[in-house]
Amino acid sequence: MAAITPRAAAQIKLTQDTMATPIVGFSFGTMFASDKMSTDNGVYDLYKGPYLNYSLEAGYKFKSNWFVMADGSLVFGRELKNAADRMPAAFSHDTVPIVIGTNGTDATASCYNRALSLRVGGGKIFTLGHRNPNSGIMLMMNAGIMQQKTVFVMNDVNAPQLQGDYARLYDHKRRGFTLTESVGYWFMSSKSNFFNFKVAFEVTQFWNHSVREYVIDEVMDLHGPDNTKYFDLLYSVKITWMFPLKGKTAYDYYFF
Repeated sequence: MAAITPRAAAQIKLTQDTMATPIVGFSFGTMFASDKMSTDNGVYDLYKGPYLNYSLEAGYKFKSNWFVMADGSLVFGRELKNAADRMPAAFSHDTVPIVIGTNGTDATASCYNRALSLRVGGGKIFTLGHRNPNSGIMLMMNAGIMQQKTVFVMNDVNAPQLQGDYARLYDHKRRGFTLTESVGYWFMSSKSNFFNFKVAFEVTQFWNHSVREYVIDEVMDLHGPDNTKYFDLLYSVKITWMFPLKGKTAYDYYFF
């Protein structure tokens, strides 16, 4: 009688591994300026809010879930507050404040805030479980430079009082150092390179100063160099669509 050979039993344990990969991303968010912590005549006093923030970023995530990141952001702000009162020499005050063009017609001038920032930084992802160790609570800090100013958007009518060198007198162009702290959630899919995102709440400190030699602002009672050192506190909520460049998350197989 032939001996019965016992059947070998085996089980497989599938464990997802952390991933090291370069990452590129696109961000969209909303930014608000603080009216409590910011300096008088800072961003909050100059412009209506909120603002829209668009960013491109690139970085590297390590297997330890630390990451480094660099980004460039463009901020689209709203209208300059009390524009006609700030620069009455450029506006007519007969009835409704308007800019008179060289041909005597309304030049339809719009005054908006625009800002640009370049930052570098890094952070850490704290996982919430073993099912997806590439996702979790994210803490991040970055620093860089930011520049903001008023841009004047005209219709087809020529209005030299708000164009060229004259616009530099009124544009409140400022530049300075910025520091940002972020907290949020970082998600990386184990199945798709196209479903990866992070959502973050950011607090930005902006130390800035005027870069114009001569500034005119009647509301600020300013006719000459603006030597004030400004501080702006900005809050942002941003979502980033990320694209890892190495491929899908790796898995480790254990047989026992």
